[in-house]
Amino acid sequence: MLLWINGPFGGGKTQTAHEIRRRLPGSVICDPEYPGFGLHRMLPPALRGDFQDLAAWRQGVVEVLDLALTRHEGVVIAPMTVTDSGHFAETVGRLRELGHDVRHFTLLAERATVLRRLRERGFGHLLGSVLGNASPRRESWAVQRLDHCLERLREPEFAEHLWTDRTTVPKTADRIAVLAGLTLRPNHEGRLRTRLRQAGVGIRHIRLD
Repeated sequence: MLLWINGPFGGGKTQTAHEIRRRLPGSVICDPEYPGFGLHRMLPPALRGDFQDLAAWRQGVVEVLDLALTRHEGVVIAPMTVTDSGHFAETVGRLRELGHDVRHFTLLAERATVLRRLRERGFGHLLGSVLGNASPRRESWAVQRLDHCLERLREPEFAEHLWTDRTTVPKTADRIAVLAGLTLRPNHEGRLRTRLRQAGVGIRHIRLD
Protein backbone atom coordinates (compact mmCIF):
# COMPACT_ATOMS: atom_id res chain seq x y z
CA MET A 1 0.00 0.00 0.00
CA LEU A 2 1.10 3.54 -0.77
CA LEU A 3 0.03 6.43 1.46
CA TRP A 4 0.45 9.60 -0.62
CA ILE A 5 0.15 12.57 1.75
CA ASN A 6 -0.62 15.77 -0.13
CA GLY A 7 -1.19 19.29 1.14
CA PRO A 8 0.14 22.86 0.96
CA PHE A 9 3.78 23.60 1.70
CA GLY A 10 4.01 23.81 5.48
CA GLY A 11 0.79 21.84 5.89
CA GLY A 12 2.27 19.03 7.96
CA LYS A 13 2.87 16.35 5.32
CA THR A 14 6.42 15.46 6.35
CA GLN A 15 5.69 15.47 10.08
CA THR A 16 2.63 13.26 9.55
CA ALA A 17 4.59 10.88 7.34
CA HIS A 18 7.30 10.50 9.99
CA GLU A 19 4.68 10.01 12.71
CA ILE A 20 3.10 7.17 10.74
CA ARG A 21 6.49 5.60 10.01
CA ARG A 22 7.40 5.79 13.71
CA ARG A 23 4.26 3.96 14.75
CA LEU A 24 3.71 1.55 11.83
CA PRO A 25 6.19 -1.35 11.85
CA GLY A 26 7.68 -2.14 8.46
CA SER A 27 6.67 1.15 6.87
CA VAL A 28 9.13 3.36 4.97
CA ILE A 29 9.16 6.91 3.66
CA CYS A 30 10.02 7.43 -0.02
CA ASP A 31 10.19 11.19 -0.42
CA PRO A 32 9.54 12.40 -4.02
CA GLU A 33 11.23 15.70 -3.19
CA TYR A 34 14.67 14.09 -3.22
CA PRO A 35 14.83 13.40 -6.98
CA GLY A 36 13.26 16.81 -7.57
CA PHE A 37 16.02 18.65 -5.75
CA GLY A 38 18.59 16.47 -7.46
CA LEU A 39 17.25 17.54 -10.84
CA HIS A 40 17.35 21.17 -9.68
CA ARG A 41 21.02 20.88 -8.82
CA MET A 42 21.76 19.59 -12.30
CA LEU A 43 20.46 22.81 -13.85
CA PRO A 44 21.94 26.32 -13.90
CA PRO A 45 20.13 28.49 -11.30
CA ALA A 46 18.40 30.55 -14.00
CA LEU A 47 16.72 27.40 -15.35
CA ARG A 48 15.42 26.08 -12.03
CA GLY A 49 11.65 26.26 -12.13
CA ASP A 50 9.14 23.84 -10.64
CA PHE A 51 10.81 20.43 -10.89
CA GLN A 52 7.38 18.80 -11.18
CA ASP A 53 7.19 20.26 -14.69
CA LEU A 54 10.06 17.97 -15.70
CA ALA A 55 8.87 14.70 -17.20
CA ALA A 56 12.01 13.11 -15.72
CA TRP A 57 10.72 13.83 -12.21
CA ARG A 58 7.25 12.42 -12.82
CA GLN A 59 8.53 9.30 -14.57
CA GLY A 60 11.29 8.79 -12.02
CA VAL A 61 8.93 9.06 -9.07
CA VAL A 62 6.60 6.47 -10.58
CA GLU A 63 9.49 4.11 -11.37
CA VAL A 64 11.00 4.33 -7.89
CA LEU A 65 7.69 4.05 -6.05
CA ASP A 66 6.64 1.15 -8.28
CA LEU A 67 9.88 -0.62 -7.35
CA ALA A 68 9.43 0.08 -3.63
CA LEU A 69 5.81 -1.07 -3.66
CA THR A 70 6.68 -4.22 -5.58
CA ARG A 71 9.73 -5.26 -3.55
CA HIS A 72 9.03 -3.87 -0.07
CA GLU A 73 6.58 -5.78 2.09
CA GLY A 74 5.49 -2.87 4.27
CA VAL A 75 3.55 0.31 3.67
CA VAL A 76 5.28 3.01 1.60
CA ILE A 77 4.66 6.66 2.53
CA ALA A 78 5.16 9.53 0.07
CA PRO A 79 4.73 13.08 1.43
CA MET A 80 4.46 15.37 -1.59
CA THR A 81 2.51 18.43 -2.67
CA VAL A 82 0.91 17.97 -6.10
CA THR A 83 -1.68 20.50 -7.29
CA ASP A 84 -1.56 20.10 -11.07
CA SER A 85 -4.18 17.70 -12.44
CA GLY A 86 -1.90 16.43 -15.17
CA HIS A 87 0.99 15.82 -12.80
CA PHE A 88 -1.38 14.11 -10.37
CA ALA A 89 -2.58 11.77 -13.14
CA GLU A 90 1.00 10.98 -14.18
CA THR A 91 2.07 10.08 -10.64
CA VAL A 92 -0.74 9.00 -8.33
CA GLY A 93 -2.97 7.99 -11.24
CA ARG A 94 -0.22 6.08 -13.01
CA LEU A 95 0.66 4.10 -9.87
CA ARG A 96 -2.97 3.10 -9.56
CA GLU A 97 -2.97 2.03 -13.20
CA LEU A 98 -0.02 -0.21 -12.41
CA GLY A 99 -2.20 -2.03 -9.91
CA HIS A 100 -0.96 -0.54 -6.66
CA ASP A 101 -3.21 0.19 -3.70
CA VAL A 102 -2.76 3.96 -3.44
CA ARG A 103 -4.47 5.83 -0.61
CA HIS A 104 -4.30 9.58 -1.21
CA PHE A 105 -4.89 12.14 1.54
CA THR A 106 -4.75 15.93 1.41
CA LEU A 107 -4.00 17.78 4.63
CA LEU A 108 -5.76 21.15 4.63
CA ALA A 109 -5.79 24.10 7.00
CA GLU A 110 -6.85 27.72 6.95
CA ARG A 111 -4.35 30.17 5.49
CA ALA A 112 -3.52 31.69 8.89
CA THR A 113 -2.81 28.25 10.32
CA VAL A 114 -0.38 27.36 7.53
CA LEU A 115 1.38 30.73 7.85
CA ARG A 116 1.81 30.15 11.57
CA ARG A 117 3.27 26.71 10.93
CA LEU A 118 5.67 28.12 8.38
CA ARG A 119 6.73 30.76 10.90
CA GLU A 120 7.38 28.06 13.48
CA ARG A 121 9.40 26.20 10.87
CA GLY A 122 11.79 29.13 10.63
CA PHE A 123 10.36 31.50 8.03
CA GLY A 124 9.27 34.15 10.52
CA HIS A 125 11.47 36.91 9.12
CA LEU A 126 9.90 36.42 5.71
CA LEU A 127 6.35 36.00 6.91
CA GLY A 128 6.40 39.22 8.89
CA SER A 129 6.91 41.02 5.61
CA VAL A 130 4.33 38.95 3.76
CA LEU A 131 1.76 39.77 6.41
CA GLY A 132 2.15 43.50 5.88
CA ASN A 133 5.23 44.92 7.57
CA ALA A 134 7.34 45.20 4.40
CA SER A 135 7.97 43.42 1.14
CA PRO A 136 10.71 40.84 1.42
CA ARG A 137 13.44 40.88 -1.16
CA ARG A 138 12.85 37.18 -1.70
CA GLU A 139 9.55 35.60 -0.67
CA SER A 140 9.78 31.96 0.21
CA TRP A 141 8.50 29.46 -2.33
CA ALA A 142 6.07 28.13 0.26
CA VAL A 143 4.42 31.50 0.85
CA GLN A 144 4.34 32.37 -2.83
CA ARG A 145 2.45 29.17 -3.63
CA LEU A 146 0.20 29.04 -0.58
CA ASP A 147 -3.00 30.56 -1.97
CA HIS A 148 -2.74 28.53 -5.17
CA CYS A 149 -2.20 25.32 -3.19
CA LEU A 150 -5.12 25.93 -0.86
CA GLU A 151 -7.46 26.71 -3.74
CA ARG A 152 -6.46 23.77 -5.93
CA LEU A 153 -6.25 21.17 -3.19
CA ARG A 154 -9.83 21.80 -2.09
CA GLU A 155 -11.01 20.33 -5.40
CA PRO A 156 -12.74 16.90 -5.26
CA GLU A 157 -10.02 15.22 -7.31
CA PHE A 158 -7.61 15.69 -4.39
CA ALA A 159 -9.76 13.96 -1.77
CA GLU A 160 -9.57 12.46 0.85
CA HIS A 161 -9.46 15.86 2.58
CA LEU A 162 -8.40 16.10 6.22
CA TRP A 163 -8.63 19.47 8.01
CA THR A 164 -5.86 19.86 10.54
CA ASP A 165 -6.37 23.32 12.11
CA ARG A 166 -7.55 21.97 15.45
CA THR A 167 -5.73 18.68 15.66
CA THR A 168 -2.22 17.41 16.32
CA VAL A 169 0.15 15.49 14.07
CA PRO A 170 -0.32 12.22 16.02
CA LYS A 171 -4.11 12.55 15.76
CA THR A 172 -3.87 13.27 12.03
CA ALA A 173 -1.77 10.12 11.66
CA ASP A 174 -4.43 8.20 13.58
CA ARG A 175 -7.15 9.45 11.21
CA ILE A 176 -5.18 8.44 8.13
CA ALA A 177 -4.53 5.00 9.61
CA VAL A 178 -8.22 4.42 10.31
CA LEU A 179 -9.23 5.52 6.81
CA ALA A 180 -6.57 3.29 5.25
CA GLY A 181 -7.43 0.30 7.44
CA LEU A 182 -4.07 0.32 9.22
CA THR A 183 -3.23 -0.10 12.90
CA LEU A 184 -0.63 2.20 14.43
CA ARG A 185 1.19 1.55 17.66
CA PRO A 186 -0.28 3.59 20.53
CA ASN A 187 1.23 7.02 20.96
CA HIS A 188 2.68 7.22 24.47
CA GLU A 189 5.02 10.10 23.71
CA GLY A 190 4.81 13.19 25.92
CA ARG A 191 4.33 16.69 24.55
CA LEU A 192 7.95 17.80 25.11
CA ARG A 193 9.43 14.70 23.50
CA THR A 194 7.05 15.11 20.55
CA ARG A 195 8.10 18.73 20.02
CA LEU A 196 11.79 17.84 20.18
CA ARG A 197 11.40 14.97 17.74
CA GLN A 198 9.36 17.09 15.33
CA ALA A 199 11.97 19.85 15.54
CA GLY A 200 14.58 17.28 14.54
CA VAL A 201 12.50 16.22 11.55
CA GLY A 202 12.13 19.85 10.53
CA ILE A 203 15.87 20.51 10.75
CA ARG A 204 16.68 17.45 8.66
CA HIS A 205 14.36 18.71 5.92
CA ILE A 206 15.65 22.26 5.60
CA ARG A 207 16.39 23.00 1.92
CA LEU A 208 19.25 25.32 1.11
CA ASP A 209 18.61 25.62 -2.63
